[in-house]
Amino acid sequence: MSPATGTPDAFPARLHEPFCVLVVEDQASIRALLADELRQVGASEVLEATSADAALQLFKLRRPDLVLLDIRLPGGNDGYWVAQRMREAEPGGWTPIIFLSGLDGDLDVWRGIEAGGDDYLVKPVKPIVLAAKLRAMRRLRDMRRRLVELTEELHLANQRLNEMVEVDALTGLVNRRGFDRILHSEILAARRDGTPLTLMLCDLDHFKRYNDSLGHVQGDTCLKEVSRVLREVCVRPRDVASRYGGEEFALILPGTPRSGAMTFARALGKVLQSRAIPHPGSPEGSVLTISGGITTCVPDDSTSAETMVMRADQALYAAKAQGRNRFFSFEMQMDTIEQRNL
Repeated sequence: MSPATGTPDAFPARLHEPFCVLVVEDQASIRALLADELRQVGASEVLEATSADAALQLFKLRRPDLVLLDIRLPGGNDGYWVAQRMREAEPGGWTPIIFLSGLDGDLDVWRGIEAGGDDYLVKPVKPIVLAAKLRAMRRLRDMRRRLVELTEELHLANQRLNEMVEVDALTGLVNRRGFDRILHSEILAARRDGTPLTLMLCDLDHFKRYNDSLGHVQGDTCLKEVSRVLREVCVRPRDVASRYGGEEFALILPGTPRSGAMTFARALGKVLQSRAIPHPGSPEGSVLTISGGITTCVPDDSTSAETMVMRADQALYAAKAQGRNRFFSFEMQMDTIEQRNL
């Protein structure tokens, strides 16, 4: 109980969170009485406004936890107008608004709720009623805050789950599911911005012979090492390296033109060559090599993930047909070996 008013405390002593109330009332005596009663029942701060404009300014500046709003205000705008403007000023948010009025007709209550109010008190307000209303509004505010927290936690959990679902367990690269989603998204972005998009499909040369000669455990170790190489060369934030399946990898390179794609491919081949991963069963030499197909375009309405993958796959087949250990692009009609000799 409040020793000053003999009314129940609005906020139990165990609750220490600040609670700010904006009182909008043009009559000084009523405003002072309300402010005093609010402090008695636990409001940590009471803001006061005497007009519609002052109320809106304080609301936007301080964002109180509760608004007590008189309907009749000086000037051309009443409390209904103020409530509507307050709701417009907090899209997606919610601050409880309780109307204060000497009018108690059904139409007045209806107008208050329609204007964005949450409750309606008839003046003069009894302290015990005010304390009860504040307790209820604080409870609603705390419940909403917890709901927002739970929503954010759920969103983060879903993000983490999606990330786990889209990660290849062996290599740590984006898996096929993630590749499909990201490629589709990047096609839409490139089409919107009118920028080039490059897709590379890569295949480790004679990898079946690698597994046959060194075993599948060593084969897995090899795939992990190649994945590290791919992560190293995909240095830009939106570059994506993915495991397309088995010993096949796919690289999504937004904003990369044809010439840049071929330069990137040459760099990838050199980095992999520098690692000198032994491949005793390869007819291409003693170390592991890679072949790739490149397709680059500025996507239009006819471009899809399926058409880009098909084009890159055809280029990959051409690279293998021309001797492996190279990247080929139909758009440039050349491979990395030809470019090296230019």
